Amino acid sequence: MNSTAAGPSSGKLLMWILRSGTAACFIGHGALGLYGPAAWVPYFAVVSIGPAAASSLMPWVGALDVAMALSVLFCPVRAVAAYMVLWTLWTAFLRPLAGESFWEAVERAGNYGAPLALCLLFAGGDGARSWFRGRWRATLDDAQRGEIGWVLRLTTALLLLGHGALNCIVRKPAFSAQYSLLGLPGANAEPLVGGFECLLALAVLLAPNRRLLLGVVGWKLATEALVPMAGSSWWVFVEHGGSYAAPLALAFLLPTSRAVRVSVEAASAQ
Repeated sequence: MNSTAAGPSSGKLLMWILRSGTAACFIGHGALGLYGPAAWVPYFAVVSIGPAAASSLMPWVGALDVAMALSVLFCPVRAVAAYMVLWTLWTAFLRPLAGESFWEAVERAGNYGAPLALCLLFAGGDGARSWFRGRWRATLDDAQRGEIGWVLRLTTALLLLGHGALNCIVRKPAFSAQYSLLGLPGANAEPLVGGFECLLALAVLLAPNRRLLLGVVGWKLATEALVPMAGSSWWVFVEHGGSYAAPLALAFLLPTSRAVRVSVEAASAQ
């Protein structure tokens, strides 16, 4: 991607998209933890924490998540963003470690991909001290744009692939209930939705463009909105903030078609 052909893709704009998505993820996850959901007990059991201790720890985990979200919104530093990457990777892979499908961890790529891209937006220098300073890259050179672009591209492709595989392969009962809200036969809709999402993932990986990515944002917002409509907490919808932020940030990182045309014309005239 040529930086001269970019649309409104400054470091500041990407920073706010990714900060908002990452904060939403931690606010949603934290709010769920404050209620002490029973569904989390098996994840604590992976590290040999029993149900009683898990119930006592959940509100503290939730409070820390909310604190991290507020930090990334109001006083962001690279060390906090790095912690968020590690924490979301751990919580995502706790699911297969607890006996759930591996695709559950893949589907949550937005949770760890968005803060990883956010980490790359911080300015370096000053050794270890740079990890505790909120200095951003106001502009991005081609190498930085390419690096962040690939993180967002892989993140978007993985979260679509993971959700698609959960539809096609795992056939989660929750999905059937969600599609039934739209009057669709859930059992029949799952492989169709899953196949469509796998194709979307391939398109994002091979040939991303703004229209496609904005369509992905709309698709994710619509499908994730079915979760609370089917009876789950609205905080689950909020928790997937990284899944909306990653394709949105990538859409603004890509050049507009007009900018590409102008760039090509300028190159041809030289």
